[in-house]
Amino acid sequence: MPDCILALESSCDETAAAICTLDGTLLASSISSQADIHRRYGGVVPEVASRNHILHVRPLVEEVLAQAKITLDDCAAFAATSGPGLVSSLLIGTSMAKSLAVTTGRPYLAVNHMEGHLLSPFIGANGPVRPCIALIVSGGHTMLVKVRAVGDYQLLGRTRDDAAGEAFDKIAKMIGLPYPGGPEIDKSARTGNPKAFDFPRSFLDGRSLEFSFSGLKTAVLYELPKLDLTQPQIIADLSASVQEAIVEVLVEKLLLAAQVHQEKLITVSGGVSCNAHLRSRLQKGASKAGLELLLAEPALCTDNAGMIAFTAAQRFRQGHTSPIETDVDPNLSIISS
Repeated sequence: MPDCILALESSCDETAAAICTLDGTLLASSISSQADIHRRYGGVVPEVASRNHILHVRPLVEEVLAQAKITLDDCAAFAATSGPGLVSSLLIGTSMAKSLAVTTGRPYLAVNHMEGHLLSPFIGANGPVRPCIALIVSGGHTMLVKVRAVGDYQLLGRTRDDAAGEAFDKIAKMIGLPYPGGPEIDKSARTGNPKAFDFPRSFLDGRSLEFSFSGLKTAVLYELPKLDLTQPQIIADLSASVQEAIVEVLVEKLLLAAQVHQEKLITVSGGVSCNAHLRSRLQKGASKAGLELLLAEPALCTDNAGMIAFTAAQRFRQGHTSPIETDVDPNLSIISS
């Protein structure tokens, strides 16, 4: 009896495929990154991204089937990210998954990209999925979610403007660091002084669980004319101070949400959760507050199909499938209306 799910991820500029068993064990995962291609443009170009998805999606399917040592006949269902993301990119992954489903006569599952991030800390030894307060922090999203069970989520707070990852990327570009900016700021900050600049921490006072990073971006912009950006130490100090401002807000908001909602388990996922300083501050904060902390593995933090396959397996075991005509939704919400 088929006991695997093959999933595809193509929401932005990473083409990815993965295979997961129905009990949540990840058998194979592979990613084709376009970072070097888009670096020359300083950001993702949707048309370029979709064309490269077309080139890589079939070889990736063949690759993960070989890694898992299975065939399409061993797949109980096929899944793909249906949103949020770039429409032209989403269509490539979903079209491929639907084609495989129709060809084999197996079900199709449309998966929410953000739900993939949300559940990714539970992949592997950390499973099964348990109630928690989750922080999803990526290039396009920063949100706090209360997880009661798979498919049962409550949005507690989100960014009112720029996401944390977006702020990292935009500020990195402003100070002359290459794309993608988040990892570059992380590296540059290691030799910098996090107290060199006193940048704002929006919504940090009181009980708000909302986020805002546009004020930080503006503060950096106003500071730049006063600085000599040809000095490496200035760049390092700026990076460390920006990073400290963002990380402090993320950590304090997550700890506050856990306190307010009386949860003892907190999880963190999304591309920004690869940030070394954020991980260190989270571990210290959770330990001091007496909380259990689960961090998604670095390989499962950025866009990947492993989290999509895992989420599809959870949903499939609950009896969920999607109509083959299910369309992509660039603004798909993790919370059902």
